[in-house]
Amino acid sequence: MPIRKAVFPVAGFGTRFLPATKAQPKEMLPLVDKPVIQYVVEEAIASGIDEIVMVTGRYKRAIEDHFDISFELESFLEDKGSHGLLHEVKAVAELAQFAFVRQKSPLGLGHAVLTARALAGDGPFAVFLGDDLIESKVPAMKQMMAIHEKERCSILAVERVPKDRTSSYGIVKVEPGGGPVHRVLDLVEKPKPEEAPSNLAIIGRYILMPEIFEELARTAPDARGEIQLTDGLRALLGRQRILAYEFEGTRYDTGNKVGFLKATVEYALRRDDIGPEFRAYLKSLDLR
Repeated sequence: MPIRKAVFPVAGFGTRFLPATKAQPKEMLPLVDKPVIQYVVEEAIASGIDEIVMVTGRYKRAIEDHFDISFELESFLEDKGSHGLLHEVKAVAELAQFAFVRQKSPLGLGHAVLTARALAGDGPFAVFLGDDLIESKVPAMKQMMAIHEKERCSILAVERVPKDRTSSYGIVKVEPGGGPVHRVLDLVEKPKPEEAPSNLAIIGRYILMPEIFEELARTAPDARGEIQLTDGLRALLGRQRILAYEFEGTRYDTGNKVGFLKATVEYALRRDDIGPEFRAYLKSLDLR
């Protein structure tokens, strides 16, 4: 069964970007001239997904509005003769079929995915985290779909991280062997460096089999009262194979300030319209 649906958990508070995110979603912070979330949606579309379920929270209406039509703005641009901008604005609302469901309490990533159960259907589906941008020739999710087509199981995108940063990620233990695809033996949520089974960190791309919903519904909250997706996956591992895939591409963690700044600079430099001028400006700076 081809994967046509994706779940985007976007209900978080964005506390690492306060006060900027006090009144606007962190996913709507602009990376050059597009909100971060739009880049991730565009990866989903480029991978063949055409139905997107966004799990939102309070104060997240700006995300829904961004992917909706804007009659007043479109009329204004048309009257001004700004046809290029008009096309760009209309194209955003036409990217995919969007559905929105609210996560009423911030009870963790696993709970957010579970909230999408009624809309995700009864087949395999993708999950995208809006903090993670991946620049690659072949979209990262499309790479994962090619593996899923052969293996028919859940697949987690992973990236090697410094050992001292394992406490910021879900970490997988895998079968020894070469190649970018690994069989997962265990998963641990944010282990201390000395307790981490590897340095392979789960990042913001997943392909999940529908049985994950049964496991998440049975998963007990952790010490913080949250239902962790990693714990649900660990339970699923008792029933099904799970693979970890070291994707090809460069990942930008825009959920932290330095990662966001790196992404802003590099995405701007790649642009034909502003890249040369911006590059010249950076070279002119006295950074001593």
